Amino acid sequence: MSGFEFLNTGYEAIFCGLAAASIAQLIKVITYICTHKKINFKIFTTTGGMPSSHTAGVIALSTSVALIEGLDSIAFAISLGFSLVIMQDAAGLRRAAGKTAATLNRLVDEFVQKNQEVKPYAVLKELLGHTPLEVFCGMLLGIFISFVVHYYSAIIAFLG
Repeated sequence: MSGFEFLNTGYEAIFCGLAAASIAQLIKVITYICTHKKINFKIFTTTGGMPSSHTAGVIALSTSVALIEGLDSIAFAISLGFSLVIMQDAAGLRRAAGKTAATLNRLVDEFVQKNQEVKPYAVLKELLGHTPLEVFCGMLLGIFISFVVHYYSAIIAFLG
């Protein structure tokens, strides 16, 4: 596929969304390595953390659609609406679920310490959602990736 076949198509939009989400997850892995001085590739597949990969992916998709179809297009309106729901879910519902899991884990741990005969239990995952800052950084990353891909592809197509 040449640059002309990729530029201003759905392929560009899909690529931007997937690239932004993947780069956000890669940033999480690199941050973990720098912070903990060890490699944990499981971080690549987990939710939560800085930046929000869900937000980066959907905003990259929406930005790409805006660059290709225009801000006044139905496709952009649909993708932006979808993106806003995902961002609200990340910072709202999933974050609240993570806080609830943390509270339940603490309560169960206290109960187990008092009652030693209790059977082992599964600890609930606490890092589910995002802070507003993590969502905002994911949004900036998604916008940046879409602009880079769109204009880099245009330059390559022009030169090629």
